Amino acid sequence: MSVPPHEIRAVYDDETITVYQAYSPAIAVPAVAAQRFVPPFKRDRMTWVKPSFLWMMYRSGWAMKEGQEHVLAVRLRRAGFDAAVAGACLSHYSPAVHASRADWSRQLRTSPVRVQWDPERSLQLQPLAHRSLQLGLSGDAVHRYVDDWTVSISDVTPLAHEIHALVRARSLDEARALLPAERPYQPVTIT
Repeated sequence: MSVPPHEIRAVYDDETITVYQAYSPAIAVPAVAAQRFVPPFKRDRMTWVKPSFLWMMYRSGWAMKEGQEHVLAVRLRRAGFDAAVAGACLSHYSPAVHASRADWSRQLRTSPVRVQWDPERSLQLQPLAHRSLQLGLSGDAVHRYVDDWTVSISDVTPLAHEIHALVRARSLDEARALLPAERPYQPVTIT
């Protein structure tokens, strides 16, 4: 069965969806302790969340890049995540989506949420044919992310390092067995 080129795949349940972010210890440790993003986390910057664990591993270098030494699994209320996606603007102009470049530019100025689709990654962090969602939050969306949508924050850095060690040892089946069980995401249906 082929994977659609643009599909959100995530760990989720009836109420929450898990996204990943990587931070320095200065931001990650207080966030896990408080179960909320607290200073020195900056609300005035765009923050990018990723439902794909392997894309986060690619971005953070298995939680070894400077400033990204801690990978956090952030459980969000699905209703908040869905509202963010529904009101998002593509981070780039696409003639297939936008009536004009000016239309896209107007949407970009007014939306606090950006959508970007980047190649999903294999266990070896090689690009795959299908794409993975990144969701950029700014302005009011960051405040809602921190204050309303976040249910819990856990540090999954040890898991990242364990999977990476198995990949380096070429124990790919063992590494794959430890990956979070992501599946195609179905937005909340309001009846």
